[in-house]
Amino acid sequence: MSSTTDAPEEPLRPLRPEGAGRRGASSGGGEGSGSGRVARNTAIFSIGTAISRVAGLGREILTAGFFGTRARMSAFTLASQIPNLASNLFASAALSAAFVPVFTELLEQRRRREAFLLASNIMWIITLVLGALTAIFILLAGVIMPLFTGPTFGPYLNALTAGLAQVLFPVVLLLGVTGLLTGILQSYEHFTIPAIAPAVWNVVIIVLLVALRPHFHGGPENGDQLYALAVAWLLATIVQMLMAFAALGRIDFRLQFHIDWHDPRVRQIFRLMLPVTIGLGIINLDQLVNSVFGTLVNNEAPSAIEKAFRIYMLPQGMFSVAVATVLFPTLSRMAARRDLAAMRRALGIGMRQINLLLIPSAAFMLVLPTPITRLVFQRGEFNGRSTELVSIALFWFAFSLPFAGLNLLLTRTFFAVQRPWIPTKLAAINIAVDVVVSIALYKPLGIAGLIIGTIVANVLMTIVMLRRLRAGFDGRLEGAQTTMITARIAVAAVLLAVVSWAIWHLLNSLFGESHSLIAQIFALGIAGLTGLFVYARAVFAMRVPEAHQVRDLLLSRFRR
Repeated sequence: MSSTTDAPEEPLRPLRPEGAGRRGASSGGGEGSGSGRVARNTAIFSIGTAISRVAGLGREILTAGFFGTRARMSAFTLASQIPNLASNLFASAALSAAFVPVFTELLEQRRRREAFLLASNIMWIITLVLGALTAIFILLAGVIMPLFTGPTFGPYLNALTAGLAQVLFPVVLLLGVTGLLTGILQSYEHFTIPAIAPAVWNVVIIVLLVALRPHFHGGPENGDQLYALAVAWLLATIVQMLMAFAALGRIDFRLQFHIDWHDPRVRQIFRLMLPVTIGLGIINLDQLVNSVFGTLVNNEAPSAIEKAFRIYMLPQGMFSVAVATVLFPTLSRMAARRDLAAMRRALGIGMRQINLLLIPSAAFMLVLPTPITRLVFQRGEFNGRSTELVSIALFWFAFSLPFAGLNLLLTRTFFAVQRPWIPTKLAAINIAVDVVVSIALYKPLGIAGLIIGTIVANVLMTIVMLRRLRAGFDGRLEGAQTTMITARIAVAAVLLAVVSWAIWHLLNSLFGESHSLIAQIFALGIAGLTGLFVYARAVFAMRVPEAHQVRDLLLSRFRR
């Protein structure tokens, strides 16, 4: 692609703040025992994120039982995705990704007081900016939201979508503040609270939804009860932010009232944030594209795609998000020291760990999408028709799973070396490809056509980012080793898929068509565990180093 060749082909270098001097020893936690500390932090974050994803799946199960995939739930899907997109454009992950390298560099130079003053300055600036943005959107929601709905949405659904968005949009401000606080904690290698806060967020939503729903009139055909879900969502986000504030006591952080728009480091962060904002915003547009085009398929498609996405995000969040999040501050410190060899090694290990965990997850989803969807969601208002729609989306999402995980880590690597414009250009190509393929395929293939657009875009993004990073790392990126190990992982994943499919079909035929919950859990559970056993034996037999790393880490934790 032409966009990958216009950048200079010299080794990637971190952009230094003006006047930056020599680096000192890290005051932000350092590497400690190197890969051992990274592995430990990855384990902590993986466990916390796994709990969060399970709790999130529980939230989705509850909402599916209450609302199914009805058109009203599609209204909530769009109403929540717009604030979520805005938070990624102007806050949250984008702010954290731009802030962490600058904040970490100050800590590397033993300038802790300046680092905290900078954090306070950014905190008040984003509060003012995002507060104003939130107020504007709440006033104009009735005009903005109908721009994202198709002809299958009538006046009532458009009004419901706008009303729900007005309740939900303050999360943009809340997530902006939380994103900054999380960046501070992660720079100090405090991953526990950032890891468990999303789990608490999900639990709070579950509790409040059960408590509040009876106080809102109307049944599933009426959208009023969805306001209970919106209110629960907003209050849970407040709780998440307060948890991050409380965790700052561990590093003795004191928020100061300080606003200085002329601080050169503030300008540096916003210069870095601009491409990060565009890049992450474009990437997050992918989900919105699926929902918007889904309204052209039918008014159930957006909520069906969203439900499939939640199952898809369970392994994604447990593994790739954990690896990328833990490696990001480590890569930032390595970049500050210009240690390309260490970065190359860390990136290679991270990529192989993601493949080790996501390729078998994708294989399991590919062969059993309908049993998975039926077990997770089919009850209450979620019927067989809903299961059919969601399982179609889940099947196609599975192809994208490993590539999306790698893209997250590769994008963070560019952010760590403060070269965010490179993935931004590539992300623009990503969304353009997604839109073109979705437009071409949504009529003949429906939901499947929309997800295929996501697959094609993610595969292309992975290939081009690897090509650019390889050039930036002097033509070496442990590519041969990663390819060889990934091939072994793929062979083992095929064995997992065959065994899991065979065991499930055998047990399902024995249980008949009753499809009781216990029978579903037993059949899918035994199929998954047997497939996992075969997969583990295969990767150990083929001497996949990352499999031994994971095993040794788990054994050491159990012994402790």
